[in-house]
Amino acid sequence: MNELLHLGPLSDDALEAAADFHARLLPGIEATLSGGADPLTLVFLPAPCDLRHEHRAWRLAAVQGLARRFAPSRVNAVESDEREAVTAAQRWLDGAGGVTGQLLPLDGNGAGGVLYPAA
Repeated sequence: MNELLHLGPLSDDALEAAADFHARLLPGIEATLSGGADPLTLVFLPAPCDLRHEHRAWRLAAVQGLARRFAPSRVNAVESDEREAVTAAQRWLDGAGGVTGQLLPLDGNGAGGVLYPAA
């Protein structure tokens, strides 16, 4: 099954968050991928609504860079603080073998059985 790596919390300031990610978290992520984690999904907490666009660029660039560096291993990321939404995305990514280098913002509101079918 797709391995999840929960990241955060990170600063609301995009530059501070990116610097913290690269200095503190990236070495561990690279070690996890070098150790054979495949596929790996990074789980970011959502950025504040008014700052989402500022965080999206650095997060997407980091995920795409990891996917290129560790290919053919698959690396993706989701943005959510909802356990059920993350679990549903994990199941979906398990069946989506060609998906890598993606940053998926999740919102499970109103999805009901579509995202959370009975197991």
